[in-house]
Amino acid sequence: MTTLRLLRRRRFLPLFCTQVLNAFNDNLYKTAMVLFVVYAVYSDPDAETKFSAIASAMFIGPFIVVSAISGQLADMRDKARIIRTVKLCEIGLMSLGALGLFLAWKGILVHSVAIPLMLFALLLAGLQSTFLGPIKYSILPQHLAKNEVLAGTGLVEAGTYLSILCGTILAGWIPIEAAMVLILITALVGYQVSRKIPAAPPVGKIEPIDWNIARSSAGLVRFIRRDRVIYLATISISVFWTVGAILFIQFPPLAKNVIYASKEVATLFIVMFSIGIAIGSVLINHLLKGVVSARYAPVSVVVMGLFIVLFYLLVRQWPTGFEGDLLTVPEFLAYPLGWALMVTLLLISMAGGVFVVPLYAFLTTRVAGDKASRTIAATNMISSSFMVGGAVLAIGMTAIGLAIEEQLLASTLLCLLTSWMARKLYQAEDLPTVLGD
Repeated sequence: MTTLRLLRRRRFLPLFCTQVLNAFNDNLYKTAMVLFVVYAVYSDPDAETKFSAIASAMFIGPFIVVSAISGQLADMRDKARIIRTVKLCEIGLMSLGALGLFLAWKGILVHSVAIPLMLFALLLAGLQSTFLGPIKYSILPQHLAKNEVLAGTGLVEAGTYLSILCGTILAGWIPIEAAMVLILITALVGYQVSRKIPAAPPVGKIEPIDWNIARSSAGLVRFIRRDRVIYLATISISVFWTVGAILFIQFPPLAKNVIYASKEVATLFIVMFSIGIAIGSVLINHLLKGVVSARYAPVSVVVMGLFIVLFYLLVRQWPTGFEGDLLTVPEFLAYPLGWALMVTLLLISMAGGVFVVPLYAFLTTRVAGDKASRTIAATNMISSSFMVGGAVLAIGMTAIGLAIEEQLLASTLLCLLTSWMARKLYQAEDLPTVLGD
């Protein structure tokens, strides 16, 4: 099987492991920070939802600001060298994050120093991911055969979400002091693994890098608008991740204040979502048999929306009147309704994985190799803008007093919009490319 064979190839395995470790560390740190603040610092549902939204916005904000520069660098410089440089910087930024966690754990200057420092480290983690984002997909056509790219993309996507899963589980279950040490160890290991990635020099003409953020960002949008298929794939991905952003923001406060459950249960919500994305990411390669197509995208995102409605209805049926300690995982799963919520989350995210992987494959197989990183960077920039919009929407819905569980329904409308865009993409996918092949 092509998918599994790739994991034995040096041209793929070190890149795969580097991405896995990077996603693991980002989510270990982010989840440990958010859960600690939500459960140990704040005791107000509105403040908890706002903090969760602010943390999400801090992480994805850099994608909006510097994606244009990261895309140019990835196309004009050796991609493997960029990865190693960024992974070296991760050791420093995770040291700052560990310091912030330590201060919060000890109760030292929590609001004035510890929380701002943790958010700053999260901002730097987002900046790191901004420079890695265009590379993790655009490097694949340089190291893989054309009929391996979809399988490689699916593996990267599945590995990313499995590592999110592992980081999220550990963040919810290990003590905060253990998380401080583990994020530093992971950063060190990630740098060593990145040194094994084969060289990936520029494949086209070397052009000057435009360091003007506003001008280069606008140019990036104009660049992808030239190809209708790439543009539709980008917008479809962006709206899809807005749905994901809203759901991820709601999980911790929803678990605590509606389900009346512990942080381990909040972790379990995110875990099930990550498992489902990973399963869907691998499943779609078998459905499409290696052919890059949006054939299943319109229906898969509609199915995703229907399962979100089901999740909302199940949440509305959850019993009230709990007193005493928050529910542990065994106590939560002692309710049949708890299992129904978990299965529904799994189905939501499986449909999401089926939807999004072929769209990313479009971005790397449809364009010339010297433009692939800028295409991914443009998608990251636009989708991050949409995700920040999702965070702002979550804050706004909270500000007007909309209940957390009611906010879930906002994402179903976005699923319908995404399906419409995906259908237009499927109808246009055979158009000739203007960005090279």
